[in-house]
Amino acid sequence: MKKQPLWTKDFLSISITSFFLFMGFYVLLTTLPLYILDDLKGDETQVGLIISVFLIAAVISRPFTGKWIDEVGRRKILLASLIVFAVSSLLYFWADSTPALLALRFLHGVGFGMATTATGAIVADIVPNERRGEGLGYYAMFMNLAMVIGPFAGLTIVQYASFTWIFALCTVLSFIAIVLGAFVKIPQKAESSAKHPKFTLSSLFEKNAVPVAISAGILAFAYSGILSFISVYAKELDLLEAASFFFVVYAAFIIMSRPFTGRWFDAYGENKVIYPAIILFAAGLFLLSQANSTFVFLLSGAIIGLGYGTIVPSLQTVAIKQADPAKRGLATSTFFTLFDTGIGLGSYVLGILAVETGFASLYFMLAGVALFGLLVYYLLHGKKTEPKTIHSEANLPF
Repeated sequence: MKKQPLWTKDFLSISITSFFLFMGFYVLLTTLPLYILDDLKGDETQVGLIISVFLIAAVISRPFTGKWIDEVGRRKILLASLIVFAVSSLLYFWADSTPALLALRFLHGVGFGMATTATGAIVADIVPNERRGEGLGYYAMFMNLAMVIGPFAGLTIVQYASFTWIFALCTVLSFIAIVLGAFVKIPQKAESSAKHPKFTLSSLFEKNAVPVAISAGILAFAYSGILSFISVYAKELDLLEAASFFFVVYAAFIIMSRPFTGRWFDAYGENKVIYPAIILFAAGLFLLSQANSTFVFLLSGAIIGLGYGTIVPSLQTVAIKQADPAKRGLATSTFFTLFDTGIGLGSYVLGILAVETGFASLYFMLAGVALFGLLVYYLLHGKKTEPKTIHSEANLPF
């Protein structure tokens, strides 16, 4: 049985479009705090607010985007969102006050939420059904690469040049994303409009994707402790130099594992990939809580990369599989709405908790949160899923 091709021109175009979107996001995520503190003379409270409003805007826009994608069409929403994202990137040149930057971050967050929802729905339509786990895994790998390259590029530029160069870079990245997005050929069947139900709050969510999305939100809550506080924890351990390599190691192990985990998902079923991945994530968090050397600190990054880097595309694939093909856009937005909510809520709650407990204790508790996420996944989805049986050599992952 011959496999359908995965690495097509359209798959590469939408994946690289996503890469440039996330590159711009991570460049600004790591450099804007310095811009606010040094150039705008703001304080730490304003830094938190300006970063949070971006995520809030993305969360608000996602449910509407999912509905529009399935009703208006993928191409129209993709191009409209990429234009909003690019125009927002250009406007940073004139955001010379905290109120102006706050308003701009909201607009930019809307564009980001719409664009990432659209690209996620489109890639689910492009990849062959029997290779969806593998395809979404490789698609997620492009985002992981942006997570490493973006902060490195942004912080390097800040050391040697002004923020004008940062804003120029982000503008160029966003316009490249528009060009690449315009060349993506979307399957005709995916562009057929779904029925237009009467607008209600429930019409903004795909109910079949909610159980898996809840599990993803809990695990994202745990991961927010890494995203928000890993550099502070490294400084506390006197391992600040190692912090810059944490996400490099994290991404390297994702890339090494990606050829296998996606294929295993498609061949053996989601549970045999997701259960071990969550356990690895919890083990990595536990090891991080015990870190007292560079080796242990970076080893925890490798284990977390293997675990969490597999969890996200796997759960996203399950959410899409649960939905009707005409509602893949809505399923994608539902998944990322709860996922982003977990990240945003975690960043706020865990910051308060860390003050009381310390970061080592925080990561120990987050290992427990990850295992709780495994229990929730089992109760809401895993126990209802029949184990997948391999019937022929054609289905083997190697």
